[in-house]
Amino acid sequence: MAKNKAVSRSRVPTHVAIIMDGNGRWAISRGLPRLAGHRAGTENLRRIITACIEFGVKYLTIYAFSTENWGRPREEVDGLMRILEDVIDKELAELNKEGVQLRHIGRLERLDPKLQEKVLEAIDLTKNNNRLVLNVAFNYGGRDEIICAIQRIINDGVKPEEVNSALVSRYMFTAGVPDPDLIIRTSGELRVSNFLIWQGAYSEWYVTSVYWPDFDKEELRKAFDTFAKRDRRYGGLSQTDEE
Repeated sequence: MAKNKAVSRSRVPTHVAIIMDGNGRWAISRGLPRLAGHRAGTENLRRIITACIEFGVKYLTIYAFSTENWGRPREEVDGLMRILEDVIDKELAELNKEGVQLRHIGRLERLDPKLQEKVLEAIDLTKNNNRLVLNVAFNYGGRDEIICAIQRIINDGVKPEEVNSALVSRYMFTAGVPDPDLIIRTSGELRVSNFLIWQGAYSEWYVTSVYWPDFDKEELRKAFDTFAKRDRRYGGLSQTDEE
């Protein structure tokens, strides 16, 4: 019965960001290689994208590969690159059909030129879609993003007195996208992991011990139900506090 209940659109976060953690541990717990967990996690992403569209989420940002992930074993890194390429080859047409606009946040320079080209082609193909904006954070780090923004601000000759929060936001990889209302982290780890440091300043967090491959539509519903009960004060007082 509970699985059929609807999520109130008025309380669904506009922008959801997800740290898709626990793929490797999910695989190891089943006696499988870590890459099997990453593939399972990728398959789950398709289901979560569909659920987000159904619930009415407008922006979804996923943490797919961090700037620190290059330090993992070469076999795993190469496997993750192949998975990204496979996802583009197999899922792009369907995502485009469903009205998903793909964007990349992070740096493409370190990726293989062939993979860079596929990413850019996917972005161009879906650029006019507006049902769901999917930001894929690949070779992304929050600190690196801030450094990049500062460098661009300096290169553009912006005067110090002109620098404010709104201007800095325009120089972020996520320019034009509202800050995340809700950041979800699977697998139970309690750390930010260099993800959306600037944008997540006032985001609500939801942490679950469920590994990412098992984080299904019902788990997403639980996160949204919890979010709906939060009192977002943005550093000020709630209406209750003022009474």
